[in-house]
Amino acid sequence: MKTLKGPGIFLAQFAGDAAPFNSLDSIAAWVASLGYKGIQIPSWDKRLFDLDRAAESQDYCDEVAGIAASHGLVITELSTHLQGQLVAVHPAYDAQFDGFAAEHVRDNPAARQLWAVDQVKKAATASRRLGLAAHASFSGALAWPYVYPWPQRPAGLIEDAFDELARRWRPILDHFDGEGVDIGFEIHPGEDLHDGVTFEMFLERVGNHPRANILYDPSHFVLQQLDYLAFIDIYHDRIKCFHVKDAEFRPNGRSGVYGGYQGWVDRPGRFRSLGDGQVDFGGIFSKMAANDFAGWAVLEWECALKHPEQGAAEGAPFIDRHIIRVTDHAFDDFAAGGADRALNKRIMGIG
Repeated sequence: MKTLKGPGIFLAQFAGDAAPFNSLDSIAAWVASLGYKGIQIPSWDKRLFDLDRAAESQDYCDEVAGIAASHGLVITELSTHLQGQLVAVHPAYDAQFDGFAAEHVRDNPAARQLWAVDQVKKAATASRRLGLAAHASFSGALAWPYVYPWPQRPAGLIEDAFDELARRWRPILDHFDGEGVDIGFEIHPGEDLHDGVTFEMFLERVGNHPRANILYDPSHFVLQQLDYLAFIDIYHDRIKCFHVKDAEFRPNGRSGVYGGYQGWVDRPGRFRSLGDGQVDFGGIFSKMAANDFAGWAVLEWECALKHPEQGAAEGAPFIDRHIIRVTDHAFDDFAAGGADRALNKRIMGIG
């Protein structure tokens, strides 16, 4: 068994224009003061990280790693959640997702998609330069508007959508393989890879590619009422990244899983700060330890009620308490009698 690394923190929800959130150096000092040991860096936020430079310059990557190290931190993973989303965008979402892209490719879906592919590939190269083993991203979605089939989906629509999704991602996965980095797709509603079934559909189409893996975040499984502990049992070999995020689901007589178009405060399913929701983190950390997950436990803070700075301050000790320092021997070794084949035969009455 292996002991998880942590606590880490995803910086995306905390980056801002005011200090200490407006530079890598200052935000690293802040999270280190809270007890974090690792940072997951959003690759699209130039206040913290320049992806283009990182893909080209080992010196720049060494500088970024040095800034983290100066505060006693390491980089856990880079993230391309926004760029990965743009690898596959259904036309219904073109206007909304344009804001994720560089200005020069907006209002041009074909150019935006090529830009997104290039960005994710650059993140693979940058990850290799930083000495990272895994990367966090989204799959994007072509089929999501048809998740609830009314009117009924035309025959073959979902199959064609996943064929195209795999066609777009296969060369990216091959690039990750060349760089020696796993990509962890966050299994997330809104993405075509939103549960185990859809991940398997994709995995089959990319030939069980060794670099096609999972970012595990139990909060999204609570909101869609999926067994998040059994998920670890089934897919532990493919889980390469771990977002520690809480959630709750409290259906009522007026609203359930779909949320009634309500804001986050009023939805039956909503994200919460660590310890304020319903996720069984004791069970999760136990299964991660038992299944030899050797990656990072990274806080992704999202909560409709609590201030982010309070959530961040509470998150580090929460994760630290749940990390299991795995044992190197069985608890009852003291009573072992040693190996004695003759004794074994006598016990079983074998001549």
